[in-house]
Amino acid sequence: MDDGARPSTTAEHAPGGIPIQAAEAAATSTTARPVGRVLGVEDSTPLLFWVALNPDEYLQLDDIVITARTVPGVGSVTTAGVVTKVRARHEGAQFTSDVFLIEDGVLPADVQEAAEITTTRVDPEFYVPPRPGAAAHRASGEQRSQALYFDLMARKVPVGLGRDGIPVYVNFEFLDGSRGAHVSISGVSGVATKTSFALFLLHAIFRSGVLGPRGVNAKALVFSVKGEDLLFLDHSNVRLDDNIRDSYAKLGLPAEPFASVGFFAPPLPGDTTGRPNVTARTTGVAPFWWTLEEFCQQQLLPYVFADSDDERHQYMTVVHQVATRLHRDGSPAGPDGAWSIDGRLVRTYDDLVDLIVDKVSDDETRTDWVGPATGLGTVNAFVRRLRSSLRPMRPLVRADIPAHGGRRISTDNQQVTVVDLHNLPERAQRFVVGVVLARETERKEAAGPGNLLFVMLDELNKYAPREGSSPIKEILLDIAERGRSRSAERRSG
Repeated sequence: MDDGARPSTTAEHAPGGIPIQAAEAAATSTTARPVGRVLGVEDSTPLLFWVALNPDEYLQLDDIVITARTVPGVGSVTTAGVVTKVRARHEGAQFTSDVFLIEDGVLPADVQEAAEITTTRVDPEFYVPPRPGAAAHRASGEQRSQALYFDLMARKVPVGLGRDGIPVYVNFEFLDGSRGAHVSISGVSGVATKTSFALFLLHAIFRSGVLGPRGVNAKALVFSVKGEDLLFLDHSNVRLDDNIRDSYAKLGLPAEPFASVGFFAPPLPGDTTGRPNVTARTTGVAPFWWTLEEFCQQQLLPYVFADSDDERHQYMTVVHQVATRLHRDGSPAGPDGAWSIDGRLVRTYDDLVDLIVDKVSDDETRTDWVGPATGLGTVNAFVRRLRSSLRPMRPLVRADIPAHGGRRISTDNQQVTVVDLHNLPERAQRFVVGVVLARETERKEAAGPGNLLFVMLDELNKYAPREGSSPIKEILLDIAERGRSRSAERRSG
């Protein structure tokens, strides 16, 4: 800005901003009655202020309020904000029991309602507090849109209706990688509201038209950890009624299920036919697992040790050395994905664990498999941790059933891919999430920046806790930090 430059006080609009003359006119007009006035007994700040309501007016949570003031040497400054608290109290009451005397007409008192306003936009950006006594108005139409920055969103996605029944949007540029690629959804746990909203957001992205030509190749990868409800994303909701359809219509969205969905679930433990471990849906769900050949060739062993506590221990060095040995010293053995190491056939995860334990415990092979500087205590800690993975990993890594291409989790053939994890122990869940995320993000990068992949990961804290590190956390941090090129979305709960 040039020295001495001042925002114009004669222009009808500040650049891209709220029509400040209109706001000021509303504040002084005798016909446009304000909803209230800026409160003078509470501190008014540029980012937070209170409005006392007129006796015949009201404000509810999430209403949008605007007020204006004149600043010497600057001109008119309009402050817009959202109602974050509402309260009502007796003015003149001193004790709790006074309410009864007031209602009986013994004590004089007035009821006064007030609303706390949290600022969303100041135009021009000259941060001064609203003046006590200044008229405050409920924003609507263009003023509401500008107060919430909808006017500056070149590409916006509807995310629901406000309490006033008017659509609310988010800027898609913070979802598709243009300016960011991360959504964190917080809320009450255990009632599936976060999951429902995340799915609604995916529906809005795919069906609102905001993707444009990129919608053809846009994909969603959904990890389900809470029951089997998400196995029915391709079915209409039986509770859908005309009121809900009308709400969707206001948002410009069809009230329809996802049209292109693929479902994957782990195989039933102990079953040698590879049936998916689900009960509510008997068709349309593909079982998934990894063969021993894939496990060793792709060096997936570190994902078995994906807990954040693992990275704090010295045996993680052994994990990576063993993974390298499994890859380098082995070879495929048969069409079902078995693996052979030094002439020893490995067809099950139990076989693999036994082989590894033998190699790291034998004095003749230990140095080759764990390194010369690794102490016996570290090796024993690795063995204990490895053996503890038998139960969770046994159904997922195997070559004792016929392998087929449909068992591989892939987003290739459908728009939405649901991976059901709710029947797996947490350790197995972490393995699946880590391996699938790594493969899909690599595939997405190889396909180029025009292909969008949205990832919905529930209970993120299980996979990327605040403290410690793990292979999964590194992948998620990479997605969040490099989202502009990878264009992935995740959710937390």
